[in-house]
Amino acid sequence: MKNSKIDMIHGPLLGKLIVFTIPIIASGVLQLLFNAADVIVVGRFAGEASLAAVGSTNSLINLMTNLFIGMSVGANVCAAQFYGAGHVKDIKKTVHTSVAFSLICGLILIFIGMFLARPILEIMGSPEDVIGLAALYVRLYFLAMPAIMLYNFLAAILRAAGDTSHPLIFLSIAGVVNVILNLILVTIFNMGVSGVAIATVTSNYISCGMLVAFFMKQNDSLKLNPAEIGIDKKILNRIIRIGLPAGIQGTVFSLSNVVIQSAINSFGTAVVAGSSAAGSIEGFVYTSMNSVSQTTVTFVGQNYGAGDEKRVKRVIFESLGIVFVVGLVMGNAAYYFAGPLLGIYTDSADAIAAGTLRLFWVCCFYYLCGIMDVLTGGLRGLGHSTLPMVVSLLGACASRLIWIATFFQIHHTQGVLFFSYPGSWTLTLTVHSICLFIVYRAWCRRKASDVRI
Repeated sequence: MKNSKIDMIHGPLLGKLIVFTIPIIASGVLQLLFNAADVIVVGRFAGEASLAAVGSTNSLINLMTNLFIGMSVGANVCAAQFYGAGHVKDIKKTVHTSVAFSLICGLILIFIGMFLARPILEIMGSPEDVIGLAALYVRLYFLAMPAIMLYNFLAAILRAAGDTSHPLIFLSIAGVVNVILNLILVTIFNMGVSGVAIATVTSNYISCGMLVAFFMKQNDSLKLNPAEIGIDKKILNRIIRIGLPAGIQGTVFSLSNVVIQSAINSFGTAVVAGSSAAGSIEGFVYTSMNSVSQTTVTFVGQNYGAGDEKRVKRVIFESLGIVFVVGLVMGNAAYYFAGPLLGIYTDSADAIAAGTLRLFWVCCFYYLCGIMDVLTGGLRGLGHSTLPMVVSLLGACASRLIWIATFFQIHHTQGVLFFSYPGSWTLTLTVHSICLFIVYRAWCRRKASDVRI
């Protein structure tokens, strides 16, 4: 474990940022492969309707889960700041509180998925030939929620400790199991949508189980003792104070995406299938950029706890440089290879054409979203979570909804619809930049005042 940790508060920075980020990217990509494997297998072996059913549930699943997964950001920031400040007892309390809270969140999500899946899909205008299969997939998928929640919280705490390699190892094993089960259940047993859902649920419990076992074997402040699992009110309040705004932000982002998905549904099954395939490809680019944002949160959090304002500034600027390169290269590569990549998911020419158009409007400008997320990560690492939530809700979400309610109604085309993405990112990152500058300067002035006193 000690060999896996990265010292975030001493020594050279750029190399550590990159080394820390790479396993997060790989872990995120593997998590996406759980869903991508579902989409690819059903697209190739179960038909266009099954592809549309599985792919069209992404925005709905994110809508239902982002509020709770956002809470793990609170656990990450708390643990990182405690590490930077050297508060060992608080780290231990954070571990056991996070386990209890994440399991409660997971059980709540099972209930939500079981009873609200089909009603929300109906509100979204899911096509009649898709909605039954889509509802089945969501209900089965949500059986994995306790494992997904617990995994996200524990992985966030490991990141705060400087360890990103072990979650990658566990996900690699679970990812192989997921792909194998997909092929067996769909191609041999002809289970279709239910088969890929069962494979995803199983793989999530495997990765979570290995991570829990890893925590139980530790000998330091990260050691998980089942007898000590419970809620520490002070720690939970701190996690919620930071994590709840992040969760609300993610939920409202997902709500705007649900509205966009509803608009996509109006173009028919072929466009829904193509957009679903493109969305799966976009996920790999977004996850890579968001991994840089997660790195920013953790490094800023630890150095904020250590009181090193100069290093915090360096973390933010160097993270912005990294995410710009990652977003620009990967986003444009996704569009350049759109044909072959979309061909992995579907043989439909109409679906591939629709997916290519979406990849242009989203992926070619995706670096803007990456910059926006890194700025948000910097604010959260400094302990400010409500401010970026408000800015994001107004700048990104509200602007998209206004765009769809106005210009899209006048010019009912896919291009006009997808322009809402880069337009909202540009607006939001501009305001985030101003907010981060103000918050950072205020913190520096407080530190200078404390020194004089």
